[in-house]
Amino acid sequence: MASLSTPLTLPVLPLDDEVVLPGMVVPLDLSDTEVRAAVEAAQAAARSSGSGSGSGSGKPKVLLVPRVDGTYAGIGTLGTVEQVGRLSDGDPGALIRGVRRVRIGAGTTGPGAALWVEGTTVEEIVPDPLPGAVTELIKEYKALATSWLRKRGAWQVVDRVEQIDDVAQLADNSGYSPFLSVAQRVELLETTDPVARLKLAVTWLSDHLAEQDVAESIAKDVQEGVDKQQREFLLRRQLEAVRKELAELNGGTGAEADEADDYRARVESADLPEKVREAALKEVDKLERSSDQSPEGSWIRTWLDTVLELPWNERTEDAYDIQGAKAVLDADHAGLDDVKERITEYLAVRKRRADRGLGVVGGRRGGAVLALVGPPGVGKTSLGESVARAMGRKFVRVALGGVRDEAEIRGHRRTYVGALPGRVVRAIKEAGSMNPVVLLDEIDKVGSDFRGDPAAALLEVLDPAQNHTFRDHYLEVELDLSDVVFLATANVLEAIPEALLDRMELVRLDGYTEDEKVTIARDHLLPRQLERAGLEPGEVTVADEALRKLAGEYTREAGVRTLERSIARLLRKVAAQHELGERELPFTVGVEELRPLIGRPHHTPESAQDPAERRTAVPGVATGLAVTGAGGDVLFVEASLADPETGGAGLNLTGQLGDVMKESAQIALSFLRSRGAELELPVGDLKERGVHLHVPAGAVPKDGPSAGVTMTTALASLLSGRQVRPDVAMTGEVSLTGRVLPIGGVKQKLLAAHRAGVTTVIIPKRNEPDLDDVPAEVLDKLDVYPVSDVRRVLELALEPARAAVPEVPAAA
Repeated sequence: MASLSTPLTLPVLPLDDEVVLPGMVVPLDLSDTEVRAAVEAAQAAARSSGSGSGSGSGKPKVLLVPRVDGTYAGIGTLGTVEQVGRLSDGDPGALIRGVRRVRIGAGTTGPGAALWVEGTTVEEIVPDPLPGAVTELIKEYKALATSWLRKRGAWQVVDRVEQIDDVAQLADNSGYSPFLSVAQRVELLETTDPVARLKLAVTWLSDHLAEQDVAESIAKDVQEGVDKQQREFLLRRQLEAVRKELAELNGGTGAEADEADDYRARVESADLPEKVREAALKEVDKLERSSDQSPEGSWIRTWLDTVLELPWNERTEDAYDIQGAKAVLDADHAGLDDVKERITEYLAVRKRRADRGLGVVGGRRGGAVLALVGPPGVGKTSLGESVARAMGRKFVRVALGGVRDEAEIRGHRRTYVGALPGRVVRAIKEAGSMNPVVLLDEIDKVGSDFRGDPAAALLEVLDPAQNHTFRDHYLEVELDLSDVVFLATANVLEAIPEALLDRMELVRLDGYTEDEKVTIARDHLLPRQLERAGLEPGEVTVADEALRKLAGEYTREAGVRTLERSIARLLRKVAAQHELGERELPFTVGVEELRPLIGRPHHTPESAQDPAERRTAVPGVATGLAVTGAGGDVLFVEASLADPETGGAGLNLTGQLGDVMKESAQIALSFLRSRGAELELPVGDLKERGVHLHVPAGAVPKDGPSAGVTMTTALASLLSGRQVRPDVAMTGEVSLTGRVLPIGGVKQKLLAAHRAGVTTVIIPKRNEPDLDDVPAEVLDKLDVYPVSDVRRVLELALEPARAAVPEVPAAA
């Protein structure tokens, strides 16, 4: 397409960051030293030769070479100096026209201070006639160039471009495009094929037009958005001005009137009780009269939002499938028969009342208030969710532990900044219905201080005779709570105020038997912990005997929390051993595998210990039963006599005993001093020697009258030298005449005795009816002796007298 001919010797005019293509006419500033030197050298050469270096023209000629970053291009443009004079700004300048491409050769010498080089003209050959593809390319370039020039308003240039038919000239004409970079223009200059050069020009021009279209589209969108915002702003200001003018005629402000109209429409369309609607409309009237600067407006809006969000007439339909509800409770919890029966009774009564149209009597509905009292871990909290599921109701949990502010229950007065309704109202709003199951968790942990007593605020909430007209301090309208089922949980019954306890129906959860724990562990705890340990149900199996040993010897508790932690630890060990390649799955955990996996048992039954290592292996130690916040427990009472030389008679008590327990020790000592002779005991030692009673563990406070018979038995064992039977535990209050008086917590104490491995339990005669509450499987494994006299206790508890009675041990 190109050939080389016509050798030339020309002065070099370097162009920094600029390219001149053939056909272009450009002005150059002669104040630049290199430009002036090249022009003057060309003029001198033209004058000396008269022929203009063989060009057939007398005009001076220069070689325009692009210089990018100090590097000269391989091809330059032969330019003729058309005119020398002044530029528009007054500086000296020269007008130079690009003629044709010249390939730069070796440097040479010439007149003037300019750099001279030898070059050869690049002849460009265009086929004639033009192929159809080249013709289409010319049309495409003219169309693109025309479109771009029309957008810029350059109509005269459009006509000039349309008149160009030469391919090389049309391609070089694109050098005028301001959007081309220096590198692109150098590429155009060095591309000697005219058709390839035109293709480059078409590509770059089309890319630029596409970018320009995107930019124009973005600018248009931005401008339209700005115009819309400005228009909306102006219209809103005009609207506010119109409303303000109208409101001034009516005595108010326009924005407030519009907002008040919105709240009024919401109140009128909401399904509110009549009295609540009246109160809400009064607040809307206040909102209409309030000004922008008044803080009362925001208080009123918050109050209206709260009232409108409450589900005043929303109720869920109770599931009156009594058998289905019982099945749900049985599936979720093993044992806990009392509370299951109470919920079943409640549903049965609700069903019968609904069948007879007695859903509302005297404005009151058929709610329930139950207090679930029991040690930790027996399932009180989880029972609430099961009850809600069995009844088909929504469930909400309200944590009361550590609450000391009465406003947390009844709400704050609206005069306070940041006032909120109480927790009961918030629970109703969260549930979305007026008859949810609300679990008041840890009601015995409620405190009181200078801010009031939250337990007193609960009196109205939990009173079935009053809570149908409950008034929250924030709402100040009546809220019907008579259809709510309240379940209150507590660990210690004595910590609940008497007036509050009187309003609730008490259901005791005294703990689980060993068989129930095995069932719970197998059906509930083990599947849950298998999932948490990342094990499939069939990969690890725990035998029932292993679960029984975990419940009996590794954990000794009323609930199952520690048992679940032990199962989790067991499964973690198995999972870790499998990952380390030490154990294959599936694996069955038996009794023998417990010790290698999780260590030795922590609680060994007294009856299983070596006879010489038992606590009751020496006279003066008796086993008693007590009730703590964690359920029933076994405690030991130790008695000793001081040496006569160390001091006179007296009673020393240790073990952090409360006043009532100290009185029980005094009564036991007085009884033995007065009636010891009848029991054939050496009571003279009690008069001459000091008596020391200790109840381990010393760091745990203890109180209550039920250790009276245990203290009496310990002292009688010490004086007689007869050991207390290791399988016997006892409980009961003792009187000065030796009568055994009734005590509380019989069920929990018998469960604790069963867990500890005790087989014989002595209880007061008057507590015999309480045995009906003890599970049958526990009673089958215990010999329970109801007694009314302490003499009978000593007959049952003390070992038979030996032939030679050892001396009474003395201790300081």
